[in-house]
Amino acid sequence: MTEAFIYDAIRSPRGKGRPDGALHEVTSVNLSAQILNAIQTRNGLEGHAVEDVIWGNVTQVGEQGGCLARSAVLASNLDQSIPGLAINRFCASGMEAVNIAANQVKGGAGAAYIAGGVEMMSRVAMGSDGAAIAVDPALAMKTYFVPQGISADIIATEYGFTREQADALAVESQRRAAAAWADKRFARSIIPVTDRNGLTILDHDEYMRPGTTVEALGALKASFKDMGEAMPGFDKIALMKYPHLERIEHIHHAGNSSGIVDGSAAVLIGNADFGKAYGLKPRARIRATAKIGTDPTIMLTGPVPVTEKILKDSGMSIKDIDLFEVNEAFASVVLRFMQAFDVDPAKVNPNGGSIAMGHPLGATGAIIIGTLLDELERTGKSTGLATLCIASGMGAATIIERV
Repeated sequence: MTEAFIYDAIRSPRGKGRPDGALHEVTSVNLSAQILNAIQTRNGLEGHAVEDVIWGNVTQVGEQGGCLARSAVLASNLDQSIPGLAINRFCASGMEAVNIAANQVKGGAGAAYIAGGVEMMSRVAMGSDGAAIAVDPALAMKTYFVPQGISADIIATEYGFTREQADALAVESQRRAAAAWADKRFARSIIPVTDRNGLTILDHDEYMRPGTTVEALGALKASFKDMGEAMPGFDKIALMKYPHLERIEHIHHAGNSSGIVDGSAAVLIGNADFGKAYGLKPRARIRATAKIGTDPTIMLTGPVPVTEKILKDSGMSIKDIDLFEVNEAFASVVLRFMQAFDVDPAKVNPNGGSIAMGHPLGATGAIIIGTLLDELERTGKSTGLATLCIASGMGAATIIERV
């Protein structure tokens, strides 16, 4: 089978996902086009250089509706002969775009693809597209539906994680992110966002709070306690599903959960012939991809079974992985991953994660693949695994190997 290589990986800085955020006036199409233009320029792409643009996006309504991928291509400097495919696997959309592209290349369906995603959470509100699992009573009852924050607290309760552990992980994420920026570890990947006059709007991750302390987080109220205990009583629903639990321990809040932000990212994937045609040197090969369905109530445990699956499918063990990127959707997700595989915490999200820098839903999967590649190169390590939990109970993973 043909190998799929990563030739480039870039991202925008992440802006606060609210009206006073630096990227609030930038549309989803505009930000996507800027990222596509950067990939094109950096790699000298001309004409029908890639088979398709596969673009992840979660809230596909309003300006993010239609086929945002095709709109982004037309708004960019890419040739109009390049089509676009918009996909949605919730928080793993950007990763799934990369995985689909890689498997298309491996299967011979085109020499190269641009894959990634975007989410402008300050402009298109999370959840504004509706969701059958939340609003259809029959499906909600069948699946014991609870919101994601409750699911994160169920994980903490089930696996014995404390508020102190979650807050400590959050503080460490902030420390690592600040250190990474100070050391310019993201310099190769960051594409500053500019206005129509070429003036820089944002050139750094705006959401970070490097001065965060455990003491400060300890003063915050648990975000999902009232939601769990008030009507419609999501804690009661959870306890119906998991009667062995006496109660749900609510440990998550804004400080130890992922930040709502704007952002975009792209990965250039191709076969060896594509690289030769454009004089490009591959940076990594995509060794394996995987996805899996999981319990839809606890919902966010997907990184564990999908990692087990991808390792089994590729004939690898956890010891073969040098570095991990596990999306920090909530602190308990990462704590559970480290607990399940007994991995060294220093190998997991060494440059911080979504708690510190934010989680632009449709883009994050592509962002963490790029971050993983940059860190493998910086440290001289060989193999990395990126994974995310996914709404409605799913998991996705990608293993890359540095060339």
